[in-house]
Amino acid sequence: MPDDASSKKAAQKSNLSATKDELLKYYRDMLLIRRFEERAGQLYGMGHIGGFCHLYIGQEAVVVGVEAVKQPGDQTITGYRDHGHMLACGMDPKGVMAELTGREGGYSKGKGGSMHMFSKEKEFYGGHGIVGAQVPLGAGLAFANHYREDGRVSLTYFGDGAANQGQVFEAMNMAQLWKLPVVFIIENNQYAMGTSVKRSHSDTHLYRRGAAFGIPGMEVDGMDVLAVRETAREAIAHAREGKGPYILEMKTYRYRGHSMSDPAKYRTREEVDNVREHNDPIKRCEQRIFDAGYADEAALKDIDREIREIVKEAADFALESPEPAPEELYTDVLT
Repeated sequence: MPDDASSKKAAQKSNLSATKDELLKYYRDMLLIRRFEERAGQLYGMGHIGGFCHLYIGQEAVVVGVEAVKQPGDQTITGYRDHGHMLACGMDPKGVMAELTGREGGYSKGKGGSMHMFSKEKEFYGGHGIVGAQVPLGAGLAFANHYREDGRVSLTYFGDGAANQGQVFEAMNMAQLWKLPVVFIIENNQYAMGTSVKRSHSDTHLYRRGAAFGIPGMEVDGMDVLAVRETAREAIAHAREGKGPYILEMKTYRYRGHSMSDPAKYRTREEVDNVREHNDPIKRCEQRIFDAGYADEAALKDIDREIREIVKEAADFALESPEPAPEELYTDVLT
């Protein structure tokens, strides 16, 4: 939970109320990501997904809250923990799962895998395997928006580990210099691979990373979908109005290891269980639904059954989809 004074002040100003339809949609969207990622983890363990696979379990409120206030035409770009962003952007779970398994029916025709998917139709620009590489690309998307004067905003996600990359600071400098419409969203899940933020950052308040350039920022409770939504609304408006970039540090948490090959011995089971029990983003949304009388437990179980069926269909589609033909290796290659 954030303890910085500025974030508390921001939370007090925010409108953390939501309609029945809004709350149920956020609940459904977060649950889809959770169940999808759980199934992806199972498929990886069974050998159906190769290479690296980074799960988004625990961080669902971040992308769902931001997407709730994104406008048509706004772009999303992120790193390799990207399945949740794809689903939140509205990409078909079948195409996402098929790509994870390297099949022809995947969004990148089986050639991108977990870390390198793309959808121009959904304004999703990856999925990038190099730590921090998406940040200057996100600034580049914002430069195009600025040049075209089209009113669009680039939503550029990266993690706490990437926040130490030199190219991130270069991108921030240029974004502020040219007043580019970009929101830098730092998903601070507390651990860069296996190193805690406290051990690797001289200043653990990452929203202040743009201070030298004059970029405003805010620390956000990234486990609360409504807090994310309201701060994202403010940041996106700032960028869209021509005031330049904005930094949002989402204090969140991942339940699984950095990737599927990470045993996560750098933290205790008690630490993870404590977050699951007391600060889970889906449970917090669920409690809001109950408190408002919008739905009962039976209704939410119905939603869960529906989501599980969607995920099952996605997994079945992926496993039934053929592998790409050998000649596919030569398509989409720049010469």
